Amino acid sequence: MSENDEAPERVGPPLVADERTMLRGFLDFHRATLALKCAGLTDEQLRRAASPPSTLTLIGLVRHMAEVERAWFRRTIDREDVPLVWSARGDFQEAYDASSATRATAFAAWESEVAAARRIEEAAASLEVTAPHAKTGEPVSLRLVMLHLIHEYARHNGHADLLREAIDGTVGA
Repeated sequence: MSENDEAPERVGPPLVADERTMLRGFLDFHRATLALKCAGLTDEQLRRAASPPSTLTLIGLVRHMAEVERAWFRRTIDREDVPLVWSARGDFQEAYDASSATRATAFAAWESEVAAARRIEEAAASLEVTAPHAKTGEPVSLRLVMLHLIHEYARHNGHADLLREAIDGTVGA
């Protein structure tokens, strides 16, 4: 997506559905919300820390969510032995470094991880599929992973609301 792209389409989650469809709908809604918050901005605007003293940026949030998608879906549920997207040392904080980040690189990584997450979720037999937690080794379910991602996106989309408003005055989702 470039600064000239139109805002991505965002479909609301279903009002009535089975649990898995509902979780998938809310997760996709929040993914689309993050993309909407970044739509139409230049790389410079996406890198702007708009709420000093915080160094948080919109592009940093996109990079962070690429890490979160990878860590929970690929590394945990699918048990892939892959490094983090932005840090070979396993430092999740490196994703927030927006100093040289570009929309093209950040969104390519994020969209790739979202696509992988969707494939993994759709291939799972049920929400009860479990895998060992990376830090504790305790089993975590796909249900927990999907709920956690919804929580992460919702929290960071609140940050994105404030960042976007400070950048160009745009409000609302």
